[in-house]
Amino acid sequence: VPGRPTLGNTDYAFEMAISNIRYGEGVTKEIGMDLQNLGARRVCLMTDKNLSKLPPVNAVLNSLAKYGINFEMYDNVRVEPTDQSFLDAIQFAKKGEFDAYVAVGGGSVMDTCKAANLYAASPSSEFLDYVNAPIGKGKPVTVPLKPLIAVPTTSGTGSETTGVAIFDFKELKVKTGIASRAIKPTLGIIDPLHTLSMPERIVANSGFDVLCHALESYTALPYNQRSPCPSNPLERPAYQGSNPVSDVWALHALRIVAKYLKRAIRNPEDREARANMHLASAFAGIGFGNAGVHLCHGMSYPISGLVKTYKPKDYNVDHSLVPHGLSVVLTSPAVFAFTAQIHPERHLEAAEILGADIRTARIKDAGLILADTLRKFLFDLNVDDGLAAIGYSKADIPALVKGTLPQERVTKLSPRPQTEEDLSALFEASMKLY
Repeated sequence: VPGRPTLGNTDYAFEMAISNIRYGEGVTKEIGMDLQNLGARRVCLMTDKNLSKLPPVNAVLNSLAKYGINFEMYDNVRVEPTDQSFLDAIQFAKKGEFDAYVAVGGGSVMDTCKAANLYAASPSSEFLDYVNAPIGKGKPVTVPLKPLIAVPTTSGTGSETTGVAIFDFKELKVKTGIASRAIKPTLGIIDPLHTLSMPERIVANSGFDVLCHALESYTALPYNQRSPCPSNPLERPAYQGSNPVSDVWALHALRIVAKYLKRAIRNPEDREARANMHLASAFAGIGFGNAGVHLCHGMSYPISGLVKTYKPKDYNVDHSLVPHGLSVVLTSPAVFAFTAQIHPERHLEAAEILGADIRTARIKDAGLILADTLRKFLFDLNVDDGLAAIGYSKADIPALVKGTLPQERVTKLSPRPQTEEDLSALFEASMKLY
């Protein structure tokens, strides 16, 4: 029976947490009024160097000026942030004594702003206090934070709806993060006009993040099989496992991706496709922000963290990086071929939404069918041919596995438990896709 406490120490409940979101073309012009309504006297505006010169930031600045909002701008956010870049932003936030925050950018900017808001509100905390265990202490957040308005400029992370902030922990060469309902934005302003300034590869890579958010949250371990059952609701993790509410959002996001992602990438003028992907990103965010992600994301963190020399097309950055959506999607064929034996019907359903003909499909082939569908999807969008194409070889597999092991917060949500040998095999199978 759903909802009945189960035997053993598994959870019996799930919780739905989501930021308020407002959607509409040109809706950014309302942000000055929002800040006025909040009674904000000193506002911190965060963005990155590229965006600071582009229309989305301009639209926010115009609204702040129109409504006489006093603000300071921090445009030093690093794309794919690190512990050090978080600390710089936190320092700025602590000095500024702000009473509200505005983040204009992709996941990197929104996540940096969430962290700045958290540590400015909890000035005596050590940085590792709130970072996910086992890398940090994973303490629950009990301090009140200031209002944060997030204005996403990519159609990817869905970070405007979630209480998750991800960064590269340099010393360990691995991505980790902070996950707590307390850090989710007060309001996400989803203005599809902002997606018009995204270059083609950024549309593609951020779209792959939406694709994996939807697939992983829909196939994650069900919430009532996750253990331990929290002794206090404050300890129930943000990533709870698949549940009936998240499923609705994940499936709907997947349908939008299937219909619009290729169009959004191929034709920058296709406003309908770009607007729909912007919404899909938030929908998937609501799904995975409560259900969580699993192996594609768990394995992506070392893929990003151990990058050597790869510099992606269309990203104006001074450091090598693997864009988050790319690092996630490259393992997806291998991952879903591996997890499908647990909920094959969900994997088949996903394959069908993505265009596979499953009328004569056998349930035991669900994983292979979904993997093939994903490969074809990526091939059509000329995505790099696997991990080998972004600079990895078999010799790197032990380091990649080692970097995945601390990602328990997400790897534990895989419907199928995995050994180190399984992870090695998954990385190996992801070296070449086509």
